[in-house]
Amino acid sequence: MDTEFMQRAIAVARPNLGKTAPNPVVGCVIVRDGQILAQAATAPGGRPHAEEQALAQIDARGATAYVTLEPCGARSSGTAPCSQRLVEAGVVRVVYACEDPSPLASGQGSEKLIAAGVIVERGLLSQEASEALRYDLWKGDVNARLP
Repeated sequence: MDTEFMQRAIAVARPNLGKTAPNPVVGCVIVRDGQILAQAATAPGGRPHAEEQALAQIDARGATAYVTLEPCGARSSGTAPCSQRLVEAGVVRVVYACEDPSPLASGQGSEKLIAAGVIVERGLLSQEASEALRYDLWKGDVNARLP
């Protein structure tokens, strides 16, 4: 089931590829008891983030979030990062495909989740997500524009 939900997160993100700069496009699917509760992709222009939008739709207590990219651990806007939002919403498990390639952010989100007691699993369908969503090209460069 994990693979199917991550494939869904990749599919949810794909239509916004190239529309979310300066941020990468991210897909998020939130699941409880094998049922999809919410799904979202990074909005055009880069905000709101996928997790933020999905969490706004539902009560996520006890749920698992499938995210194509490591949830952010800090935000340049000063608002709560996605890792904190997931914790506050009561998500108990986060499965993500790719590490954040930005040297300014990599590892921060997962560290915050783990410190809060959330189960974190990394790397599910990482190759597929990176190729489909062009994470191999995005390096956290705010001036980057993807095709």
